[in-house]
Amino acid sequence: MALPKQKRSKTRQKTRQYQFRLKKLNLSICPQCQKPKKPHQACPFCGTYSGRDVIDLDKKTKSAENKKTKSASSKKDPSDSKKIKN
Repeated sequence: MALPKQKRSKTRQKTRQYQFRLKKLNLSICPQCQKPKKPHQACPFCGTYSGRDVIDLDKKTKSAENKKTKSASSKKDPSDSKKIKN
């Protein structure tokens, strides 16, 4: 198995590890809804980018509602399974 030829000093080790720190997010303000968003990305709240509607949020909310109703209707009622057929 490969081994390092020399010991890595504490300073060199710490400067290397410094690059793996958590960095603060750079947020910009959406010109339409005035909420914080990531730069160069479409706004997740209003769906606009550079003054244009890019994401149709109505379709997104409708599809999310449909998924909820489908999952709720797919659950079987326990009283249905206990019915005896004659």
